[in-house]
Amino acid sequence: MKGNELKLKKLVAMGAACGIAIAGFGVASMASAEPVSNSYALVGSDTLQDSVNAITNGTTLTGSLVRVTSSNKTLGNFDAFGTTAIQTKQAGAFFGRPAGSSAGVNALRASINGKPYTGNSAVPARIITGQVDIARSSGGPGTNANANGLLAYVPYGRDAVGFAFKGGDAAWASLTAAQLKSIYDCSNTTVNGVTVKPRIPQSGSGTRSFFLSAIGNPTLGSCVTDATGTTPENDASVLGDNELIPFSAASWVAQANGATGTNSTTATGVSFGSAVAGQTAFTGTAPNLVPNKAYYDDATFGRDTYLVVEFARISSSDAKYDAGLANLVNPSVTNSLTSFGSLNTSVGAVKKKFGFLAPSTTAIQRAFATL
Repeated sequence: MKGNELKLKKLVAMGAACGIAIAGFGVASMASAEPVSNSYALVGSDTLQDSVNAITNGTTLTGSLVRVTSSNKTLGNFDAFGTTAIQTKQAGAFFGRPAGSSAGVNALRASINGKPYTGNSAVPARIITGQVDIARSSGGPGTNANANGLLAYVPYGRDAVGFAFKGGDAAWASLTAAQLKSIYDCSNTTVNGVTVKPRIPQSGSGTRSFFLSAIGNPTLGSCVTDATGTTPENDASVLGDNELIPFSAASWVAQANGATGTNSTTATGVSFGSAVAGQTAFTGTAPNLVPNKAYYDDATFGRDTYLVVEFARISSSDAKYDAGLANLVNPSVTNSLTSFGSLNTSVGAVKKKFGFLAPSTTAIQRAFATL
């Protein structure tokens, strides 16, 4: 038996014992799609969606096919953007697509508490009890953190935030938090003598809220033309001349390296800007960009990302305990969604291809005293 096959069989055995199945050799890689789930459904953050698509649908990016299922049942991972409505479970309700971290967490809350959920104005409110199991979030619980909270934020991977820009000059490639704040409150409308036009991702975007917090929570000025709009995050193709927008470093790396199905980093004239003095977010050239750990470790612009679940369902002492879900988000389980191994057959190796580094901690944060 070949060495790689032996290693994979060991991983399969370990994963199966924990309720996690890892696809082996000889199985075709699956394209990113949105099948109705026959087990667990995930919604939320655009920043995490592509790596989770790869992990749940199957990918050979690392040279070995990696796919996570639960008790041989497939997972349904739903993108932040696409059709206005989605159906996550068999015979379940169609409801408004959750576009972003906050929307994903709100959909999870509605799935638990049975209250109507509205993902967007084009779709009426729906009761979606039991239709969402995991929310993808590019940010932590923030002010909703609570030691006895009903939701659990489980670290997924380490990301960082900078900005994409089109136009300008060399000075645009590195802007301080103070400069960025003045740009977004419109008290400064030029960079090195060139008019800058700031843009911002859609409401509910974790990248939007994280970036604004990192630069000092400016009140968005009138020069931010899409402050209340629906501009998608992590899409450099939306930029016009002399425009600037917050951007996930992991998403830029993933797109530039060809890990995702689309690549907006090749749009004419766009570049990635650093918000950390003396550091670039990644090194190398596409398609071989490598995240820069020093940038990702920055206390202001580096961030852990999360998968969010109902705490009761991963607590073995609770009547609602769900062993399958608990194993899926347990970082100590080999090749769970939140694990970060180094072998080519590991989920962690796939995440690295998508620009993520290991999270700064595996400790769960609890949030939301009420749902």
